[in-house]
Amino acid sequence: MRPVLFFSLAAALAATTTATAQENNDDKFVVSGSIQSDVIIPQEDTEIGAKKYNEWALTNTYADIAARSNHLDAGLRFEFTKHPLPGYADTDKSFKGWGVPNFYIKTHFDKFDLTLGTFYEQFGSGFILRTYEERSLGIDNSLLGGKLVLRPAKGVQIKALSGKQRHYWKWNDAWVTGGDLELSLDQWFRGFQENNTYLTLGASWVNKYESADEDNVMVPGASYKLKFPSTVNAFDVRANLQTGDFSFLAEYAWKTQDPSFENKYVYRTGRVGMLSASYSRKGFSMLAQAKRSDNMGFRSARSVTGLSSNINNLPAFTMEQTYTLAALYPYATRSDGEWAFQGEIGYKFKGRYAPSFKLNYSHVFDIDKNFSKGPHYDGYGYGSNGYGSAFWKIGKSFYRDFNIQYEQKYSRDFKLNFMYMNQYYNNDVLTAIEREDGAHVGDVLNHIFIADAKWKMTRKMTLRGEAQYMKSSDGKDYQIFKWNSNGAQGDWISGLLELSVLPNWMFTVSDLYNAGETKHHYYMGSVTFNYGAHRLQVGYGRTRAGFNCTGGVCRYVPASKGVTLSYNYNF
Repeated sequence: MRPVLFFSLAAALAATTTATAQENNDDKFVVSGSIQSDVIIPQEDTEIGAKKYNEWALTNTYADIAARSNHLDAGLRFEFTKHPLPGYADTDKSFKGWGVPNFYIKTHFDKFDLTLGTFYEQFGSGFILRTYEERSLGIDNSLLGGKLVLRPAKGVQIKALSGKQRHYWKWNDAWVTGGDLELSLDQWFRGFQENNTYLTLGASWVNKYESADEDNVMVPGASYKLKFPSTVNAFDVRANLQTGDFSFLAEYAWKTQDPSFENKYVYRTGRVGMLSASYSRKGFSMLAQAKRSDNMGFRSARSVTGLSSNINNLPAFTMEQTYTLAALYPYATRSDGEWAFQGEIGYKFKGRYAPSFKLNYSHVFDIDKNFSKGPHYDGYGYGSNGYGSAFWKIGKSFYRDFNIQYEQKYSRDFKLNFMYMNQYYNNDVLTAIEREDGAHVGDVLNHIFIADAKWKMTRKMTLRGEAQYMKSSDGKDYQIFKWNSNGAQGDWISGLLELSVLPNWMFTVSDLYNAGETKHHYYMGSVTFNYGAHRLQVGYGRTRAGFNCTGGVCRYVPASKGVTLSYNYNF
């Protein structure tokens, strides 16, 4: 009945909107789309742990098509992940499949938008709602239902939505319903804009309704089961002020009792607060941020773990790294609780070829926890409030990094970047990595040095090179310069050369080498061809086992080896 109802409503909406659009002779109709296909022909490599697959080729393939007009949009996505790339289905076989999981029809006018089908949405910073797609992580937590956006007056926007959340190739049983109100006060008062000041206030509410009879959990050492709340409510309030060169954001969210597998089935309420301030003018910028979260995991299925079924998202307060060695030990935001701090200063000297500097410091701590008594699972009391936590008290250190970046253009054709990163990583808590010989690894302290040069050889040829070195040591005592090599995998060296030949070609070779105990090389070579809207890349080499992270969310990637092919097309 649900598909019939959806398409009946869609047909009625399309008919109404088409009739309205026909009255406007300027109505435009545009069709666009894209194809993305990533393929690997895997090879077994016991030296690095690359396993053998039954399939001769693995692929994640997506094809999107959308039609847009002045008042009516429609689109769908075809996905083929029946034989997914390494790591995507290792923890949840539900990722495998093929079909059309995303489809929508949307009408939009000056005063309102209405969407039926699958859609994405974010309230505020995403503390209580963020649905999005990130293919590199295998995330697509869209909602299937309806969304209405109203703009009844100048500076006022209201959102209302309801739907069921995608879990790979099915939809979770829980209903997710919510509303959001944003007021742009600067549009009401002329004095704000005259003084280059903009103030936005926002408030949100999200409700999850999940049957209390499902997923009953027996308490260890007892003869009773936990009783789950069928309704969970989450609320968010925020204020964003921009005045001159300054910007301030304050946001606070809280959630009612929501026992789940993720939080060890405790009945503690959740909360998160964030303060952010920045200053920016020509040649100089500053940023300071602080965030405290406590038990803010929020899923549309209480028994699910991993990357799927997240209703919300807690942004990471760490620098987003792009260089290979700087990203080797990434930090993933912890939903059970953390204190996170980040500060950044950037300065560019005056002059055509003057240098620029950037300093970034991030530090993430556990919140202090006093655990409850009673039947325990991993230290947490089943059916209790779990623990107590003083707001201002900070626990052990999870992660810390300090980054110095120097960039200078020495001539019209030559540019050089340098970077140093000092990183502390609490391995016992974050990933529990073991060395390849099976030995236990505690905290890890890394010193990372990076040089990146770019030389424009001719009008059509540009050569870029990277040289990276990581000194990895035992960082248990937090000494900034301790050079013994007892780190998780020892020292690393990485190099890359990239030659681009306009307008069509790019040739890349790279090697990631473990200079510690394994002496393994992770070599890679690729050729990229661009023609119009087409991009084709063919490569061969090894990929190290590790974590791929975006926005504080991480996916484990197993070691692999083989021929890779990537094709992208946009029209």
